[in-house]
Amino acid sequence: MMTDVPKPELRPARPHFSSGPCAKPPGWSPEKLNTESLGRSHRAKIGKTRLQLCIDLMRDVLRLPDTHRIGIVPGSDTGAFEMAMWTMLGARPVTALAWESFGEGWVTDAAKQLKLDPAVLRADYGQLPDLAQIDWSNDVLFTWNGTTSGVRVPDGDWIPADREGLTFADATSAVFAYDLPWDKIDVATFSWQKVLGGEGGHGVLILGPRAVERLETHTPAWPLPKVFRLVAKGALTEGIFKGETINTPSMLAVEDAIFALEWAKSLGGLDGLKARSDANAAALDKIVAERDWLSHLAADPASRSKTSVCLSVAGADEGFIKKFAGLLEAEGAAYDIAGYRDAPPGLRIWCGATVDTADIEALGPWLDWAYASLNA
Repeated sequence: MMTDVPKPELRPARPHFSSGPCAKPPGWSPEKLNTESLGRSHRAKIGKTRLQLCIDLMRDVLRLPDTHRIGIVPGSDTGAFEMAMWTMLGARPVTALAWESFGEGWVTDAAKQLKLDPAVLRADYGQLPDLAQIDWSNDVLFTWNGTTSGVRVPDGDWIPADREGLTFADATSAVFAYDLPWDKIDVATFSWQKVLGGEGGHGVLILGPRAVERLETHTPAWPLPKVFRLVAKGALTEGIFKGETINTPSMLAVEDAIFALEWAKSLGGLDGLKARSDANAAALDKIVAERDWLSHLAADPASRSKTSVCLSVAGADEGFIKKFAGLLEAEGAAYDIAGYRDAPPGLRIWCGATVDTADIEALGPWLDWAYASLNA
């Protein structure tokens, strides 16, 4: 039996803590979007110009080297990663790392769809597999920041510079929140809906020079749908990386991404985005440290996400978490904080750059109130 905890008076101003789609950038409103490209063909000059601007802004904010190409592709992060797998795998053996739901999904695709018999290194939710066990003559599939487990790789030091295989990084909850070692990443994918707070439906595919070489020298053994095709007559379709998308994009989503990227630049670019994520993660960490009923699912701070932070609640099962999240949503204090459906029962609170630290701080008393209410 817990002591009654009064309902807090202060609510988070923006109680949007979903891990995707994530909170919009502070100050966002639809009226602020540039709408000149709407209702126009994406292949008209204005459409191509805006798509190229979006690519240029991503390169600028990410400090991406000229060696790497950026393309806007269909299907959000999932579509981008599937495109990379289906077009480039099969030339070498494959190692797949799985410590959360999406990594497990790539294992399924490699094994059951592409029938590549991958070597699989697994770890339970909250932990990393032993990265020292990787055979780098293989292509390696992994999530940089596991959105559903709150576990990330600590850095890129575990990836050798002289690797023979390609690295495929599902980096959707990592891009714009960490310094990524682009010399260690051959393929990266992400969606605007995470750290940028953009809209879903579009993925971004980043290719390093070794990935381009693979595309131009390897023909997959399986048929490729049109939306996956990156090569024509043995050469990379360069237009894809200059805003000539494979199929029709939503120019509204593109304009929304441009707004978020220009907001990021106003903060000082990547450093500003990282500082906001770091401050949010620190504020949530303080909340956890002050409560004995709350703990991090990722016990090791070195591999703990600073964006999709997953928490364990003492004694909680799936039903408890559903009621807990429902109480806070009904009060307008926190939206979408129940953990991912495949993860252990718990909370998941997004701490990416579009969230304001004051709102994380205001969340703490509401967590106390919900916990006490359900344990009364």
